Amino acid sequence: MKTAPITRSALAIAWLSATALAGTLAYAQSAQQDAPEASQPAEAPHMHTSFGETMAVTEYILRIQALDDNGPMLNAVIDYNVEAPVEARRLASTGILRGRSILVKDNIETREFPTTAGSLALAQNRTGRDAPLIANIREAGGVILGKTNLSEWANIRSNDSTSGWSAVEGLTRNPHAIDRNTCGSSSGSGAAIAAGFAWAAIGTETNGSISCPASINGVVGFKPSVGLVSRTHIVPISSTQDTAGPMAKSVADAALLLTAMAGEDSADSATIGAQRSTDYTAGLGDYSLTGVRIGVMREQIGSNDAVEDVFEAALADLERAGAVLVDISFEPNEQMYGDSFTVLLYELREEMGKYLHSIPEFEAGETPRSLADIIAFNEGNAAEMRWFDQGIFQVAEQTTDREAYETARENAVRIAGEETLDVLLAQNNVQFLVAPTRGPAWMSDLVLGDQFNGSIGFGSPAAIAGYPHLTVPMGAVEDLPVGISFFGAKWADHDVLKAGAAYERARTASLPAPSFRRWRPGE
Repeated sequence: MKTAPITRSALAIAWLSATALAGTLAYAQSAQQDAPEASQPAEAPHMHTSFGETMAVTEYILRIQALDDNGPMLNAVIDYNVEAPVEARRLASTGILRGRSILVKDNIETREFPTTAGSLALAQNRTGRDAPLIANIREAGGVILGKTNLSEWANIRSNDSTSGWSAVEGLTRNPHAIDRNTCGSSSGSGAAIAAGFAWAAIGTETNGSISCPASINGVVGFKPSVGLVSRTHIVPISSTQDTAGPMAKSVADAALLLTAMAGEDSADSATIGAQRSTDYTAGLGDYSLTGVRIGVMREQIGSNDAVEDVFEAALADLERAGAVLVDISFEPNEQMYGDSFTVLLYELREEMGKYLHSIPEFEAGETPRSLADIIAFNEGNAAEMRWFDQGIFQVAEQTTDREAYETARENAVRIAGEETLDVLLAQNNVQFLVAPTRGPAWMSDLVLGDQFNGSIGFGSPAAIAGYPHLTVPMGAVEDLPVGISFFGAKWADHDVLKAGAAYERARTASLPAPSFRRWRPGE
């Protein structure tokens, strides 16, 4: 159920020349008629002059209308502002972003749009507030183009859910194969950037929700160290693990957006004293991997031979770029996962209650003020409960033992950080760790839920400890994208981005273009 855009007036295209507009409209009409069978449309422009960025934003809107509202109906975008080109023109010489357009995951508050977390329970959640990270983006000259779909409640409602589905917008489709999954929970943000709907997008991650959709949709995703970016006015899961991060076509674009997003926030204690860089794009273009020792997490490749082949090619690229590769053996500590889940359950109930108490009263209907209120709403709403239950919500509502929570939190963070990532980096004398991010996209299945595909990855320790995690496209399996993950120490965000950018330059694999049609092997 796509909500009506803020406005559909002709003002949005007022700055285009007649010739440019005619050509763009012709493309949009063709895409509407031919998708999903059409071949890959031309990339949306990336121009940053005053007139050029206005044209770029208009092109993004027309692509959304052609490929998200119509044609293959990717369901990546919940709502968008067709007057954004006017804003882009106004901001074209402002700050470091200069009118670039950004799509925002719909669990992050922006003043123009409702913030629903994909749930009908929050369909009226118009706070009129900007999250501090959004305010930072506006100050840097960024244009908020719209809101992206997500796995409802950031994929924390049920163990049986299908990633990419929300009651507000339905199932997000992968631009590379529309019958395949987009992963969660920043599914719409990943799919939208792959489809060319904006310059960049913002996702959020508690454990894998930026890295997995970025990898599976074939884009760059960066989960920063927890505390680098404010979490205020973001629908929460965990104060220990939650963070927002950029998703973009390149490491440089992700680093530029991170520079705009990051900042201290007195309302978020994790941001106080964080070790930030003033410019995360600095040095990206000339960083050398010569002599840099990188740990290879071979036991995290998983059982998919095709993924292993793509990963080996990426490792060869790193070696040709001068990196020294060190194979690392690792056995995960299962206590870390169990204790982390206890933390998520306890903090979900606590933090959700705080957030819901902060929102204004709804104009109609009852305003939820607790996780229990959300559970009750879902029980009375057939559209919410059609595909999967709310088992995790129900367990979280009963997780009230603070002493057990505090013990679990101390254990999980220590094991993931000090006893895993810090030890692996130090004992092997390596600066970074690498592993495949995730295998290729699986078939979406609302009846049976997610069908993961034998890939393991190594994202959980970084998510639980709050360390940086970057995923960069490294190739494809049967035209389905897969990414390589880079990990570093806490606050080593800038270094991780530089390593990812150096790999990006060295990469020899060709990357697949979205087809906007059902998967067709061998074509």
